[in-house]
Amino acid sequence: MTILKAYSQLSELGILGLNHRNAVYTLGFNERRFYPLVDDKVRTKSLCSEAGVAVPALYGTIEIERQVRDLPHIVAEQTEFVIKPAHGSGGDGIIVIKGQVKDKYRKANGVMISLEDLQHHISNVLSGMYSLGGATDTALIEYCVNFDPIFESISYQGVPDIRIIVCCGVPVMSMVRLPTRMSDGKANLHQGALGVGLDLATGTTLTAVLLNDVVTEHPDTANPVTGIKIPNWTDLLTLASRCYDIFHLGYLGVDIVLDKEYGPLLLEVNARPGLNIQIANQAGLLPRLNLVTNRACDLPDVHARVAFAIEHFHT
Repeated sequence: MTILKAYSQLSELGILGLNHRNAVYTLGFNERRFYPLVDDKVRTKSLCSEAGVAVPALYGTIEIERQVRDLPHIVAEQTEFVIKPAHGSGGDGIIVIKGQVKDKYRKANGVMISLEDLQHHISNVLSGMYSLGGATDTALIEYCVNFDPIFESISYQGVPDIRIIVCCGVPVMSMVRLPTRMSDGKANLHQGALGVGLDLATGTTLTAVLLNDVVTEHPDTANPVTGIKIPNWTDLLTLASRCYDIFHLGYLGVDIVLDKEYGPLLLEVNARPGLNIQIANQAGLLPRLNLVTNRACDLPDVHARVAFAIEHFHT
């Protein structure tokens, strides 16, 4: 089969490919001057706070090497916290701390790590080891999300998150990413997390994909992952739609976590969202994107955009 023929068949199925995404949506709908608003997690948090959007609390930032020694003071009153690069992507460089025993810190996977090891990791973050393009970076120290009990039976160690793709302010497709033992407790599909499609109208879980295989159960808990309804789903769609107005990006991915105490928290926004969401939903993005760009780009407000999504993207 030629590449051209394969591309034609994918297009007929409504599958959005990488080149098409880059040329038409990432470049065509997103002005470059707005990328720094989402590529820098510090700026993202600041803009969300100004707009009244809840985000994980920021305990402190480390910007230069001599500040690395301040880590114990930043987390002195915290038993749990997260260290992440401000310009990281794909979950790289993130360390989740779930407790402290004497002079050791316990990671989410149960492994103990010393203060010196944590400080060395932060130095690597500052050097740009995990940043987009390898530029020098800033380390964020923030609140460790305690996920909603709805995910307790279908997640392994880490925090599940919900990805919603938004075009012209209209939510078009969503999935929940569930950590597994294979993914080392991270919600990263490339590392082996479970991707579960969501009915955009109701927030109910659909098909699930583990790497290249369609599954119905979580590989570690053996519990069914389909037919679970995400609570307060319309609120999550509204939050995702609002990001269009906050960040001025026409095509974006919004990552949300459900905290059992604070409810929905915006984790990050991505101007170049991946395409695996189509595999998780067993559906292509193109028909939905075409419908939005043809009929919904001029909807007057968030409520109209969410209503359009609920009406047209029921699975």
